[in-house]
Amino acid sequence: MHEIPFGEILKKLRELNAHRVLIQTPEGLKREAQELADFIEENGIEAIISGDINYGACDPADTEAKRLGCDVLTHIGHSYMTLHLEVPTIFVPAFAKVDVVPALEKNLEEIRKLGKRIALVTTAQHIHQLERAKEFLENNGFDVLVGKGDSRVSWPGQVLGCNFSAAKVDAEGVLFIGAGYFHPIGVAMAVKKPTLAINPYSSDAIWMEGEAEKLVRKRWAQIAKAMDAQRFGVITSTKKGQLRLSEAKRIVKLLRERGKYARLLAMNHISYQALEGFEFDAYVVVACPRVPIDDYENWRKPVLTPREVEILLGLRGDYEFDEILGAERKEDEPLGISLHS
Repeated sequence: MHEIPFGEILKKLRELNAHRVLIQTPEGLKREAQELADFIEENGIEAIISGDINYGACDPADTEAKRLGCDVLTHIGHSYMTLHLEVPTIFVPAFAKVDVVPALEKNLEEIRKLGKRIALVTTAQHIHQLERAKEFLENNGFDVLVGKGDSRVSWPGQVLGCNFSAAKVDAEGVLFIGAGYFHPIGVAMAVKKPTLAINPYSSDAIWMEGEAEKLVRKRWAQIAKAMDAQRFGVITSTKKGQLRLSEAKRIVKLLRERGKYARLLAMNHISYQALEGFEFDAYVVVACPRVPIDDYENWRKPVLTPREVEILLGLRGDYEFDEILGAERKEDEPLGISLHS
């Protein structure tokens, strides 16, 4: 289902004179990681597979690779994010082996409901076909805008679960190409414009406004549950790309200024089970925005984002999706594997 260029990876490892490599991958690519490890060892390089859950390019296992004595980390499934890395790291986007155009062709009439001037976005898995999709849409009468995005993304038109900067252009609506709900719901909430998600595997087309409204209602319910809370645990992440210490300290300060008890916590893997022993009435996750949104049903106490705390304290009226934004991106990554250290 995904293109993983074993030969290119091996060539890069040999250029680096690697003797031992750590392979890191998200859940959906574990089998490919095992196949890559077998291939690398057949070619004379020791391979170790990271068994930990990987949450994205924000969560590289470079520290673990260094601790294991690995010369290189091979990170599969995500593109490079501007971070300080402790060992040379090969980023392998793992492009999906699916043609996106048939799904667009099938849903042309739905896409027309977005308007003539549309923004086009996708994830790293389909970014290699974005220009082809743009050309198809332009040939069918659309003005297609592909936003540059900021330094947390690698290419124009790419969105992350925590960053929708590439969707913020002067368009009537946004077309998202990809599977799953979280990215397009985040787009719809971030841009507040009609957003249509087209799944290139199933050819399904889903309008996101209704889904976004459902999610916002659930988030308002979390805010309401926290209204009487007096003691807050404010959690920052120790993962490189999720470490938002300044923002976490700002939230602690806001809460304390308004008479609340607030204590700063640091965690690597954030889960409610690890917090059960503390005496807090509510939590604020100042890390990956997906944690309080995806997992809130597993928390016995209210769990909020920084923007939701501002609503709770009367500092903000409208709901706003929590994003981790970067600086201006100087240049795009190569469309394929890339090496950073």
